[in-house]
Amino acid sequence: MGTFVLILLLLAAAFGVLGALLKVALVLVFGIVLAVIVLAWGAWFWLKHRVREFEREVDRGRREHERRARAIDVRHVTNEADGEQRPLGDGDTR
Repeated sequence: MGTFVLILLLLAAAFGVLGALLKVALVLVFGIVLAVIVLAWGAWFWLKHRVREFEREVDRGRREHERRARAIDVRHVTNEADGEQRPLGDGDTR
């Protein structure tokens, strides 16, 4: 493969188009490198956005859990008259 490229370069030099050929190759290489850089940059910002969304979701779940943990448990209510706890529901005979 390397000898084939070398032969092509020698032919281009012999016909006087080596400068144009090198310029075209340089433009193609720089174009590909620029495309890879732009795609990597976009992927980086997309990943940062997704991580921030995940962190917000985890924080929201944590706050909801803390709020529920602090809430009053309404399944058992203390009877103020005798201080006894009775479960509310169908079996309550008050």
